[in-house]
Amino acid sequence: MVRHESLSGFFFAVRNRNNIAMSKNLVIVESPAKAKTINKYLGKDYKVMASIGHIKDLPTKDLGVDIDNDFEPTYVVIPDKRKRNNKKTVSDLKKAAKASDAIWLAADPDREGEAISQHLAEELTKRNKKPVHRVVFNEITKKAILAAFEHPKEVNTNLVDAQQARRVLDRLVGYKVSPILWKTIGGRLSAGRVQTVAVRLIVERERDIEAFVKTEYWSVLANLAASLPPNFDAKLRKVDKQTVKLSKFDQDVKKTEIHIKDEKQAKSIVDEAKGEDFIVDEVTKRERKRNPTPPFITSKLQQDASRRFSFSVKKTMTVAQKLYEGKELGSEGAVGLITYMRTDSTRVSADALENARGFIGENYGDKYLPAKAKQYSTKKAAQDAHEAIRPTDVNRTPESLKKFLSPDELKLYTLIWQRFVASQMTPALFDRTTIDIKAGRFGFRATGSIQKFDGFLKVYQEAKSSTAKDDDKDLSLPDVAKGDKLKLNEITPNQHFTEPPPRYSEATLVKALEEKGIGRPSTYAAIMTTIQSREYVEKVEGRFHPTALGTTVNDLLVENFDEIFDTAYTAKMEGSLDDIEDGKLNWREAMRSFYDRFSTKLEAAQENIKGKKKMAIPTDEVCEKCNAGMVIKFGRYGQFLACENYPECKNTREVGSKKTDEEASANGDSDEKTEVPECELCGNEMVLKKGRFGSFYGCKGYPDCKNIRKISKGEQKPKAPPVELDEECPKDGAKLVKRDGRFGEFISCSNYPKCKYIKQEKIGMACTRAGCKGEIVVKKSRRGKVFYGCNEYPDCDVVFWNKPIKEKCPDCNAPFVLEKTTKRDGTVRYCNNEDCDYKISVETPVTESDKESKVSSSAT
Repeated sequence: MVRHESLSGFFFAVRNRNNIAMSKNLVIVESPAKAKTINKYLGKDYKVMASIGHIKDLPTKDLGVDIDNDFEPTYVVIPDKRKRNNKKTVSDLKKAAKASDAIWLAADPDREGEAISQHLAEELTKRNKKPVHRVVFNEITKKAILAAFEHPKEVNTNLVDAQQARRVLDRLVGYKVSPILWKTIGGRLSAGRVQTVAVRLIVERERDIEAFVKTEYWSVLANLAASLPPNFDAKLRKVDKQTVKLSKFDQDVKKTEIHIKDEKQAKSIVDEAKGEDFIVDEVTKRERKRNPTPPFITSKLQQDASRRFSFSVKKTMTVAQKLYEGKELGSEGAVGLITYMRTDSTRVSADALENARGFIGENYGDKYLPAKAKQYSTKKAAQDAHEAIRPTDVNRTPESLKKFLSPDELKLYTLIWQRFVASQMTPALFDRTTIDIKAGRFGFRATGSIQKFDGFLKVYQEAKSSTAKDDDKDLSLPDVAKGDKLKLNEITPNQHFTEPPPRYSEATLVKALEEKGIGRPSTYAAIMTTIQSREYVEKVEGRFHPTALGTTVNDLLVENFDEIFDTAYTAKMEGSLDDIEDGKLNWREAMRSFYDRFSTKLEAAQENIKGKKKMAIPTDEVCEKCNAGMVIKFGRYGQFLACENYPECKNTREVGSKKTDEEASANGDSDEKTEVPECELCGNEMVLKKGRFGSFYGCKGYPDCKNIRKISKGEQKPKAPPVELDEECPKDGAKLVKRDGRFGEFISCSNYPKCKYIKQEKIGMACTRAGCKGEIVVKKSRRGKVFYGCNEYPDCDVVFWNKPIKEKCPDCNAPFVLEKTTKRDGTVRYCNNEDCDYKISVETPVTESDKESKVSSSAT
């Protein structure tokens, strides 16, 4: 394997674009969408292809890290089982590289992108020593792309080392710690270096909530009137010289504070205050300035999108990726709409600032434009590798893009556009008035705030968390002066109880991880996805709750690896990765420092679990046979419930399989037993079984009859048995049957598995490949998506995601066109030839069934 240390001889910088343009150039990006956008900016001498992400990784069956050889990793081309068609992707890239004069690596500008570029360079220059260039750009615009190709670089070995160090770290923790979970809990549980810390935060928060003891406290509110309206509320602030305590009850009450603990004490204050005169003691007026927020960094975008639109972190990043890689804008073609979306920097280029200031001055006027551009400071720990997230061209307003973007894309683009424009606008101004009132030995205070200039708020206001207070909420107060006597309309005591700390949402968990220095912009989405997919936490009404499994796993790992899965230590490791990226630390030295400590903990943990019985996870379920508790255990096929009195009681059942009386009654099946049709092949009873891929119904006559029936998703009901059709199989003459399969209904021979004939739906069009005698048929992917392919597969691999129509293209005379239907554009037909721009909207013919459906719905 070629290592990056030995590749330096193959990299060279080319300064003259005219010389480059004369040669054949292969440009490689990660995604086809990005390739399509970039391709239009480069000339015909450039061929842009996609690697579809990483092409190499550590092997799955082995550790892949030689600890005794200074942590040397072994990378392999990712097999097709893990990444679909990767072998073909790599093969196609190698063929293209062989036919090219130079290779240009244009992966994303971060550690992962640098590692992808490194692995591509290694694979593509093994036999063909072609010159390799690294091009980096923060936005996919013509100006940025051409500038990157005018100033090519070499692969940044420091970035590659930082990514490699993270990958090796995660592999060592995952492959060394996970077996301890298998031995102590069971199943194929997994431990992750950063994900475990996120689960720990959620578990510890849950325990804080469980241990929370609420504190009662009272406030007193007086409704007052001055000589001029409006009436207003003032809150009791002082009793004698003591301040009324209304928060921080986890801390002791100071001598200067008074805690109104109960109704009796509150009513005593109210009764006494009623007999006093309420006199204005002091009036304070001042102008308050509220400054705009900086443009988005990744974590802040994820938090704001979560609060405003309830977007998950993963969804936010998926939508942002599409905006970054490019969207079709009519005659303009594909255009990248935002800058790179994985960043921790608020820095903005001078061109973008000038662009924004020009837009603000022209569209909002000089009073909204500061004297000079605003510069925002970036956090000390930030990598500051890229600009903030902003629109590539501020003149592309959300309104102008409405017809080109999906609803979710438009929401996110609008948010990014508004925040960036607002960040360069003048502050909002508020007149803030505070009235202090004396009533005998009691002091009351009223505070009001009136917005007198909206400033940046004209464009954008940050979404507040559910617990945040809005200090600038408009509240009108009357014009009063010191010494004015006020009329008491009403005075009321109000009971309050302290609240436990809130459970984490995705937004607040990202915020906590960011504040503690755990993870980086590129990892937050993966963390959220992983902790849920492993069923360590679950989301209930948008908040994370630890599962019984997650709590058990967390406790075991913290008990044995407290320091390794500590927030401070994990943050320190993130800092080490940053140092590697900056060239301040050798990655192998960092690995040695980590492994010395880790191996000691690992040995102690392995000794600690020797001879211990496997842990069982307690639940609230009760055994229906002996009334003992049920616990979660792990078997060959995953989790199951077992009686805690095992082996005396051997009762087991699936997790979540027993319904409560209320659930059964609500579903109308409290006294009904699911009827399972008999085996259609031999007439025997079908019985519920559990296999590697979950529950199913199998014939009682097994092994003589191997008929099975899958279970409908989410139910304990078998899918419908095959329905015989009045049609014969062309292969063996048996009757054809309609079956309910994994990807929907299909028609096959009733003699399956002896005869594996499956009837395919033809569209009346011959295969488009010259020399092929096949026909185009309708197919379905693993995820149930319809596509169209040749029925001679695998001998012929012609495939289309949209329906081919036997109709000549009027522009280029291609023998067929493609047809697709979307909610936004309706049904359109377009040419499959990339060099042809033919595209026309067509009306879908209304069938008789459509007419009947419309009549029926209107009658309803």
